[in-house]
Amino acid sequence: MSPHDAPPRPSAPSRAARSRRAGALVAVAAAALLAGCGAAPGQGPAPHVTTPAAPETARLTEADVNAWLDGVIPSGMETGGVVGATVSVVHDGEILTARGYGLAGTGDAPTPVDPEKHLFRPGSVSKLVTATAVMQQVQAGKIDLDADIKQYLDFDLPTEFDTPITTRHLLTHTAGFEERVTNLIRLDGVRANLREELVTDPPTQVYAPGTTPAYSNYGNSLAGYLVERVTGTRFEDYVQREVFDRIGMTSSSFEQPLPERLADRMSGGYNDSANPTAQPVETVTTSPAGGLTSSATDMARFMLAHLGAQTGGTPLLDEATTKLMHQGALGAEQLGGLADGPRMTLGFFDESRNGHRIIGHGGDTNFFHSHLQLYPGGGAGKGTGLFVSFNSTGVDRGVQGVRNAVLNGFADRYFPKGTGAEGTGAGGTSTGGAPAMEYDHDAAPLARDEAVKLAARVQGEYDSSRRMDSTLLSAIDLTGRTTATAREDGTLLFQPGPASEGPAVYEAIGEHTWREVGGQRVLATRTEDGRVTGIVYEDAFTLLPTPAQRSAGLVLPVLLGSLVILVLAVVSWPIAAVARRSTGVAPRDRAGRPARVLAKAGTLSGVLALAGWAVSVTGLMQLQEIPAAQIRVLQLFQLLALLAVIPAGVRLHDDVRRRTGWTRVVGSALVLLALIGLGWFAVEFNFLAPDISY
Repeated sequence: MSPHDAPPRPSAPSRAARSRRAGALVAVAAAALLAGCGAAPGQGPAPHVTTPAAPETARLTEADVNAWLDGVIPSGMETGGVVGATVSVVHDGEILTARGYGLAGTGDAPTPVDPEKHLFRPGSVSKLVTATAVMQQVQAGKIDLDADIKQYLDFDLPTEFDTPITTRHLLTHTAGFEERVTNLIRLDGVRANLREELVTDPPTQVYAPGTTPAYSNYGNSLAGYLVERVTGTRFEDYVQREVFDRIGMTSSSFEQPLPERLADRMSGGYNDSANPTAQPVETVTTSPAGGLTSSATDMARFMLAHLGAQTGGTPLLDEATTKLMHQGALGAEQLGGLADGPRMTLGFFDESRNGHRIIGHGGDTNFFHSHLQLYPGGGAGKGTGLFVSFNSTGVDRGVQGVRNAVLNGFADRYFPKGTGAEGTGAGGTSTGGAPAMEYDHDAAPLARDEAVKLAARVQGEYDSSRRMDSTLLSAIDLTGRTTATAREDGTLLFQPGPASEGPAVYEAIGEHTWREVGGQRVLATRTEDGRVTGIVYEDAFTLLPTPAQRSAGLVLPVLLGSLVILVLAVVSWPIAAVARRSTGVAPRDRAGRPARVLAKAGTLSGVLALAGWAVSVTGLMQLQEIPAAQIRVLQLFQLLALLAVIPAGVRLHDDVRRRTGWTRVVGSALVLLALIGLGWFAVEFNFLAPDISY
């Protein structure tokens, strides 16, 4: 999910993203053991879904939308191997349509999806409901957007910077937290306990508040907990009463497990249509960030409420608070040059396309993949909204292709360039509408000479701000990096492109802004002393320069070389023993034997540690937790390998002193260097950290 091409923005890392990143770590460890490459296998793009071409004057009417959806979604689901989908569209104060496709239940009695009856898991779209609840308390004067949140909490939140965290930071993903995935989504039916999850092993704060967009489930869940604190009402109960009940969302709940009245309406969650076995119901343990369950028609009511056109009850927010929530929430004072591009609102992402202001949010669990977009109109009750959710990931992540086809195709058909804010529903002639985008997507490219200078400044290797910086999974960054290369014509080649799997070329359209050539994404950079310190993409994600000591060009050769040497050393032991017996060569004398034995033990421990990490992360790819005892055993092996540097050094010294021959001296030196290299890697990437959460 992105402002333009809608790749996923998960409440937990999406199944595809988790597989890609876990596969990367497996590659770092296992591929080296097999003397293969040090990078993860490349992932191909999501299956292409053909979107029917828009007629010259496609009208945003029920009949046209239904016909268009019927042409896009079923074919995309078939191509991508998706089991079921639910969708709703609102326009100018009413539910224009709600439709279901495929199956909500498989087995002996397949059940077609009913958009009103069947419940789906919108994942991180839940954050919009949470942000709405927070803004209700801002409107009521119980929460100050810019006050230190510690005044609202009943536990000690560890922080690393003097700047306080505010509610504004939480809603804009700038509180500075690293990513954590331990227990984020569970499949054992456990009942979610928000406070317990927030208090237990909170993520480390790695960025100063308000400076670096870094998507955070923990931060959003903290925002939900503030509501609980200031109202004295459990978060799930508050949202039920003050959001769902107010606007007639009778098929929605944050309760996990679902209440009995809704449980039998839950759609199954599936891997793909080739394996249509319903998976266990997921529990998102930090419920405000992704615990919502809802129907397409209920999500339509939520969209109408945000467009100022709910059909009954009390408005969720007054007009001024709604406007505040929908506009960019941080400026150049906090973000510097990053503010020159798309920015987070107080909950929504800026997903503008074709010159139209679009705000939205996507969400992914292990099995459900969803997105909500609003096209604010020219006044109260005006505007358009689209919600879509799928109940399976699909073959080769096929859900990405059909989801993109729906989101981008809808915008291109009904809100093409040159139409007013009401799109083609008004014949493309409307002149009213939502505030314009806060950056000029259609600006002319800068002159070549100036672009060349700017591109040279950006060139380099970057890591995502959404990363597990202090945990033992930080090594995933090694193969999930983006490289920016300055080209002769002043454009930048990103490999892979931000929020995409293939390369992308960007051209400079401002001192801090870059536009995708042939696309609609916009990047913004921040510089300090002529050096780029960040590149923001998709509002809540920032590319940060890779520290020299973590550069893949340094780390992977050191790691690969170390592992090859250690594996060859282990393999050589039995070969040498057999050779000695067959030739009658006497074994080495006992002098220096303790150092040799300890060095060998450390060498074997290093190989076992890396093999164990590879197996463990493979388990993560299959949604399995790594037992704490298993991690501690692997850390023990890793520690023994590090300590073996001492006896390996003694062994080398002994071989040189006793002139045992150049082959033994070289072999001992190589093993020593390999143990040092492996030990450096383990320390640098936290494999020996006392905190084993991830």
